[in-house]
Amino acid sequence: MQLSRTFSGLTNLLFNRRNDLPNTKRKPLRPGKISPRRPVPDHVLMPPYVKSKKPPGIASGAEVHDEEGIECMRASGRLAAQVLQYAGTLVKPGIKTDEIDEAVHQMIIDNGAYPSPLGYGGFPKSVCTSVNECICHGIPDSRALEDGDIINIDVTVYLNGYHGDTSATFFCGEVEEEARNLVRVTKECLDKAISICAPGVEFKKIGKTIHDHADKYRYGVVRQFVGHGVGRVFHADPVVLHFRNNDKGRMVLNQTFTIEPMLTMGSVNAVMWDDDWTVVTEDGSLSAQFEHTLLITENGAEILTQA
Repeated sequence: MQLSRTFSGLTNLLFNRRNDLPNTKRKPLRPGKISPRRPVPDHVLMPPYVKSKKPPGIASGAEVHDEEGIECMRASGRLAAQVLQYAGTLVKPGIKTDEIDEAVHQMIIDNGAYPSPLGYGGFPKSVCTSVNECICHGIPDSRALEDGDIINIDVTVYLNGYHGDTSATFFCGEVEEEARNLVRVTKECLDKAISICAPGVEFKKIGKTIHDHADKYRYGVVRQFVGHGVGRVFHADPVVLHFRNNDKGRMVLNQTFTIEPMLTMGSVNAVMWDDDWTVVTEDGSLSAQFEHTLLITENGAEILTQA
């Protein structure tokens, strides 16, 4: 989720638009052909934003649930985890990211759910596929994955009126050690942040935990994109910052939100493509991300999107 309450009018403030990337060992990521939007059966409950091309932004108020809501969140989180796990098995040299989208789309609707990204602010696909230097919000297209790529797959499902949101970074074929280390440390950042969550804990401790661990390996922490409350709405309060900050908010019992750190090997400055979604590192350096939806319990945090 972008660090703003709406996307409109802020693109040029947050990003320097450019099409050129410096020379790297890898081929720079380039847009491919985007296939037509995939249909969703009429019987599948759709989130209210689908018919609008304007993103709803971050809804005010935390997502705090009663027992029925908690069970609904567990169900949506469980399905999101299963879909992500399946999507990861598809990652191999030669597969197109659009083929991953097709498989994800079908699995979600087969389970009676709606793929939350589809139609969110006009997003044209059912999953985000962010390859190599793409930080987030990559649009699945005709580009085939290559040996040595890393790819973040970001899955969100809307099941019975509740969103479950998760992502992971996968290896495609033989991946260089420096990329593997980035992915490993990014996952460690998420795990460490989850471990400190509990009722009454300040949200700023999440950012400090992630930033401190990333600093040990001299990785950058992306600031423009954040975790968020999630539940009956896709993006809600609180804004969860992954870097050191002075947020005074605290976690409360039965609250649900995401933590989704994005780390880079180089610059943390982001460049948005002309599609208004795809975000890449300014210097073409690799980026990795992991994400879970959490429920705050009396004993800490329950990972709702654990496979």
